[in-house]
Amino acid sequence: MATPKRVPFDHDTPIAIAKYYRFQWEPAQECHVLLFPEGMVQLPGSGGEIFKRIDGARSLNAIVAELEQAYPEAGSLRADVVDFLEVAHGNGWIRTSAGA
Repeated sequence: MATPKRVPFDHDTPIAIAKYYRFQWEPAQECHVLLFPEGMVQLPGSGGEIFKRIDGARSLNAIVAELEQAYPEAGSLRADVVDFLEVAHGNGWIRTSAGA
């Protein structure tokens, strides 16, 4: 299996779901998914919680702060959220306000 491509980006820049992707709950999969013309990406658990907060206005830093407030028992979530969103960016699922 190939190593996921990570593409770092500015953590203060707002991020949005990339064009041609749609985030939604999929009852048949019992998880959140990203739909796109060629298929679907399942986002179980924390992936769905992260994507719920990607709205074109929040930055990675804002998403981390919101998740840490919502789930204080989890401790620091920064490393996991950064890893997930850098891979999502590398896969083209999200874009920054600069369009990268």
